[in-house]
Amino acid sequence: MDKDFKKLKENLEIKFKDENLLKQAFVHRSYLNENPAFELGHNERLEYLGDAVLELAVTDYLYKNYPALAEGEMTNLRAALVNSQMLSQIADRLGFNDFLYLSKGESKELGRGRQYILANTFEAFIGALYLDQSYGASEKFIIHNLIPELKDIIDKKLWRDHKSLFQEAAQERVGITPNYEVLSESGPDHDKNFKVGVYLGKELVAQGEGSSKNEAQQRAADNALKLKNW
Repeated sequence: MDKDFKKLKENLEIKFKDENLLKQAFVHRSYLNENPAFELGHNERLEYLGDAVLELAVTDYLYKNYPALAEGEMTNLRAALVNSQMLSQIADRLGFNDFLYLSKGESKELGRGRQYILANTFEAFIGALYLDQSYGASEKFIIHNLIPELKDIIDKKLWRDHKSLFQEAAQERVGITPNYEVLSESGPDHDKNFKVGVYLGKELVAQGEGSSKNEAQQRAADNALKLKNW
């Protein structure tokens, strides 16, 4: 199954010198399990590289454009900008879904699993762009497509750390410090999914899922704040 990336390149107004790098950014490991003779490898190494490029570009932008922010505030802003939910939304908006190389099983998964795949593909694309052209090209792509989301994050205070907010509210209202427990984890090492519960004493208040324990904890805390109406 081949795909025509011409439309994507036109939409993004980006030209690739090495078409295989662009193509590989969209190859999920599951596709190779069903198509072992496929000419390219999966996108996980590109994702690893793109993640580092993305973190540097966002950190650099925050440092230069928000001089009044402390280190912790910049960290929380960056986390709100580069989490899997945000990256998957941007990838979906850019039309990445139409170019994914997935197994038949993964092709039917349209929930949280697809969200992680899209987020990882976004990072892999950045890695491919960095290798094909330069850091400057990947930084330009990030600033154009991701940085505009900062305004909404700041306006709605989405950057604030949910765990800290829930802890402050819980200690103030009921005198209890929340604790978190991993309820389950699934998936291979390169694509883990964690389900975490947040407790007040023995009461399970809410649950959250994420690709890391911290992300799952943050979502559990956010859900707890909403359920408690705090």
